[in-house]
Amino acid sequence: MNVTIVDYNSGNISSVINSFKEVAKNKVKIKVTSDLNNIKSSDKVVLPGQGSFKSCVDALDNINGLVDVLNEFAIINKKPLLGICVGLQMFADIGFEETETKGLGWISGKVSKIDNQNGKYKLPHIGWNQLNIIKDSKIFKGIENNSHMYFVHSYEFVPEDKNVISATTDYSSNIVCSVEKENIFGTQFHPEKSDKIGLKIIHNFINL
Repeated sequence: MNVTIVDYNSGNISSVINSFKEVAKNKVKIKVTSDLNNIKSSDKVVLPGQGSFKSCVDALDNINGLVDVLNEFAIINKKPLLGICVGLQMFADIGFEETETKGLGWISGKVSKIDNQNGKYKLPHIGWNQLNIIKDSKIFKGIENNSHMYFVHSYEFVPEDKNVISATTDYSSNIVCSVEKENIFGTQFHPEKSDKIGLKIIHNFINL
């Protein structure tokens, strides 16, 4: 099996790479590339994302043909894809970080700033917070509800269809922190920075 982590110059993804390689233990081939043919021939794809919504979308657009190949992979061929942090947020139709920016449009919704209730909640939301698992997602197999995961973000994904939400976390409000729609999975938290439970989520994705 080939799992490709898409490296599209969106920031430091070394922890994502290291975590996937640790879980794969040479049984699964992990590639890190933006090569279109490699992505096409992969069994699964991981779309990480660090920085702002706009900077990540721009970085995808800067690689000629990459968005088309990702659309083909996830939407047409329906192969498993995992978006992490801004990688998840880009599933949306539109984001409002920096400026209004069009997303991939895979899951209808928007990405807007977390309501910090006039400074009551610090932004960015950094650190460990509990998962409230609300749907029996395949990537949560063997994960206990209320497990703690690691977050770093100031913006949240608000999907139109609440049925895609697989988990929320309580920070100012019930923030969406995981989605599942057919073959498309996303986590707002960082599984690669979430200790053994995060590695279990990576294991579940690799073993779909």
